[in-house]
Order: sequence, then C-alpha cells, then structure tokens
Amino acid sequence: MTRSHRTAGHRGRRGTTSAVLVAALALGGALTTAPASAAPRAAAAATASFRPVDIPMKDGIVLKADVFTPAPGTPGADRQGRYPVVVQPASWGQSDLEYVAQGRQLAAHGYVAVTYTVRGFWLSGGEIDVAGPTDVADVSSVIDWALAHTPADPQRIGMVGLSLGGGLTLMGAAFDPRVKAVAAMSGWGDLADSLYSGQTRHLGAAALLAAIQAPTGRKSPEFARVLADVFADHDMPEVVSWARTRSPATYLDRINAHGTAVFLASAWDDSVFNPSQISDFYQRLTGPKRLELRPGDHATQELTSLLGLDNLTWTSALGWLDQQLKGSGSGQHQQAVQLTVRPTGAQESYPDWQAVSSRTGHLRLGGPDLLGTGALGGPAAAGSGWQTSVVGGTDSGADAGAPVLSGLLDQVAALPPTVLVPLLPRSAGAVWQSAPYPAAQRIRGAAHLHAEVTASASEGTVFAYLYDVNALGLGKLISHAPQSWSGRQPGQAFPLDVQLFTTAYDLPAGHRLALVLDTKDPVYGGRTPLGSSVTFGSTAADPSELTLPLR
Repeated sequence: MTRSHRTAGHRGRRGTTSAVLVAALALGGALTTAPASAAPRAAAAATASFRPVDIPMKDGIVLKADVFTPAPGTPGADRQGRYPVVVQPASWGQSDLEYVAQGRQLAAHGYVAVTYTVRGFWLSGGEIDVAGPTDVADVSSVIDWALAHTPADPQRIGMVGLSLGGGLTLMGAAFDPRVKAVAAMSGWGDLADSLYSGQTRHLGAAALLAAIQAPTGRKSPEFARVLADVFADHDMPEVVSWARTRSPATYLDRINAHGTAVFLASAWDDSVFNPSQISDFYQRLTGPKRLELRPGDHATQELTSLLGLDNLTWTSALGWLDQQLKGSGSGQHQQAVQLTVRPTGAQESYPDWQAVSSRTGHLRLGGPDLLGTGALGGPAAAGSGWQTSVVGGTDSGADAGAPVLSGLLDQVAALPPTVLVPLLPRSAGAVWQSAPYPAAQRIRGAAHLHAEVTASASEGTVFAYLYDVNALGLGKLISHAPQSWSGRQPGQAFPLDVQLFTTAYDLPAGHRLALVLDTKDPVYGGRTPLGSSVTFGSTAADPSELTLPLR
C-alpha cells in the first residue's frame, strides 16, 4: 500500500468513526462534566507529536497504528528520557483513530501512546480473531515495536481498551508479564458468560456485534462458524469452549501471578457484556484492583472521552495509570469499589465487593389471587401448595429492552424498560407483587430466585424480571436474567434457580417490588416451545422465594 493510500485510508476511517460517535452523542446528551482544567490540557496536548505507522506482526500481517509522543520537557520521563507507554487496541469495528483524542491527552500527561487497529478490521491485515491466540500474540508484538521505536520505558507498560480493546487489555495482562497496569472499560472477564449466561443464547448481543463487524471487518472461518452456531442454536458446547479460550477469567491465575494492577469499568445495563461477569472477575483478582459501575449500556459511559471531552470513567482510568505507572494521581486514596446508584445517581464507595451489601431479604412467593397476582413477601405469601401456569413461548410484554438504547436511556434520563404491571397478561407471564414499602429499599448486588417449575416439554427457558412499581402500576426494570434447562422429564417438577444480573438500585419509599416470570424475550434465544405449558409452584419443604441483597 502506498503512502497516499495510507493517508486516504486514515481520512476515511476518521470520518466513519466520528460519524458513529456524533450520532451516539445526539442520543447521549450530557454524559460528562467539564472541569476547568480541560482547556489547559487541550493546549498541552497540541504540542505532542502524532504519526501513523505500520507495525508488522510475527506472521507477516501488518497492523495500522498511531503513535503519540510527549513533547520535549514533558514531565514523566526517567533519566534516560523514557516515558511510560500505554498500548490501546481499538474497540470492535473501530480503527486506531478511535483513540486520537485520548492519545493526545496521554502524551500531554507524559505517556507514549500507541493505538492500533486490531487485525481483521479496517486497513489492518488478517482476519478477526476475537481476542484469540493471534490477537494476544499481536499485543506482545505491538509492545515489542513500541520499545524499539519510541522512547518507551520497558518498566512502565500499561494498556487501556474499550469493548474488544478492554478484553484484549486483560488478555495482554495474562499473557505478557511486562504489562504492569491495565484499564479495561466495557470489556469482559468471561466471554462465555457474556454470550451464554443461564445456558441461554444472548442473541441481541451477538446480532449487535455481527452488525458492527459487517462493514468494517473480515471474519475468520472459525469466527464465522461460531457466529452461525450461536444464531442456529447449534453445537453450543463448542461455542462455549471457544469463548472460554478467549476469557481472561480462564487465565486469572496468570494475572494474579504477574501482580498486574487492574482497573475495571462497566455499566449496570451493559447488554453485550453483563455486569455480573465483571463483578465476579473482579472478586477473584488478588493484585491491585479497582471496580467502577455506573448506569448505562455497552460503551455509553466512556463514549464522550473518545471526542476528548472530560469523562468520569476515562478520568478514573487515567488516574489509575498515574497511580500504578508513575506513583502519583488523585485516586490513590479512593476505595476499591466505586458505584453510581440507580436511579438517584448517588455515589458510593466500598473497600471491597463483600461490603456492598450488608444484609439479605427473603421474599416468599405466594399463590395467585383472583386477578392472577401472587404476593411477594409478607404474610400473604406464607402459604404453600399453590401453582400458576403460563403458555410457553409467548411474550408477556416484560422484556430486557433494546440493546444499547435502553441502557443509554437509563443513563441519561433514568428511564429503563418499563411496563404497566396490572396490564401484563397473566396467561403469558406470572406476576408477584409486594406491599408498598414504608422506607426506601437499597438493593446492592445480585438478586436470586428459587422456584419450583413443572413443564410440559423437556426443555425451556424462564426469564425473570424485577421491577420498581409506583402507585400507578408503572414498573421500571431493576434487573433481569434468563435461565434455560434441557433433558427434563415432561410433567415432573424440578427446582429452578435464576441469578439476576447485579445492580445497585434504590427503591423509593411507597413503591412496590414486582417479580415477573415469562418464557420469551426478543433479545434472547429461548428454548420454550410455543404453546407448551410452564407451571410455577411452591411446597412447604422447598418454598419458592426471591433473595435480595440489601444495604
């Protein structure tokens, strides 16, 4: 490729990436705050150097990249004039120009920044590997190149990434001990759980990834087969095995052995990589670590940082790098877990995840009344021996919402997916509702449902939704999760356990909790045959109940 073609390619990618960001910002509105330091920071960034480069990989593939180098005299260099280096793999479907604004900010802060287009996308060579062995080897090759061609300090190597880049930073930490600190934003710890939690295909997430990849990437035969299997519900054990080899959680012992400092940021409503798999991954880390969770959906919290605007998540990530690679930074005395509570926006800090909830509520599920609604907790739910049935494969109207859009609306307008609980058809969804709470209920963590199920088919899926219901019956989604089963004897009762996705939510005083169970959700691949019967019940020996983590 000639140099003129290289430049033209950069122009094309800059226009496409910017268009995506601007369109998202039109929906996102005020996603950031702008401290008074923004103008001086931008002025300093203008003095840093920028150059596009081609970085050859060991197999001959060339990755397109950009290098940002601090201006002479910028603080942060060691005695040999070397600066800490930050490697930034581009996110899914994006190019190295995604991080231009961040690269300039890093250089102004005294970092060498190397951003690159992951193989298989845009003008980088090769085929999409989805954080597989080839992508992981590329991380080390980019680091090798940076140490040989920039004033990068080999003792101060960090990585920052968003989405795919976030997953790659964690995989880099596992396979390259030179990486001292990482900041993974909207990434994954367990890719298998992200695509197949509750033994249920996350079709909305898969469709979103496929749609973004289509105009910008080249699928490898392996990835094309995996994607087809997900959509066709074919050979899912093999899909899970493929995903586990691309999961940082699989190699967590390596990250812990390396002592890599890990910063994780995600959103409560991430429809691609659910927050539970990130909080689980965080808890298993033994080295320096920090977790931040805020309202929003996949990559919406970090979006405005890509335009160079001040952004809470990016500011925290930069502070983490300062702390771990420079021994400075304003976040040194912050507690390890930082949460933004829904829907109030209250900020909470905890020393560890175990401190997030301090008590547990147990709400028994009662039998249905004349209107088909069961009691959730309280004396009315004390009985047992009841049953309530729904028609399988039909949508009650309760659902997880639209991928990305629903979480973004929750972020900017405190408007998650909503339903009118009294109007939900009891033939398609079973409903339980609590009495109004006299005081606010502070839900912190993952709610758990235990219920008895009898189905007329050998396989099926139940979707559990927990709602905040006001006096008018309007329910706002607090959390949800799917759970599938197979190989069951038709007509024989069995216990079903559903772990809802983790959240931090304050139920206002005077509001009720509602639990809805149905068998179909548009963004998931459920197994319940249309027209089959699914019955929920409870016995004295094994009562059905919802367990709530509270504070």
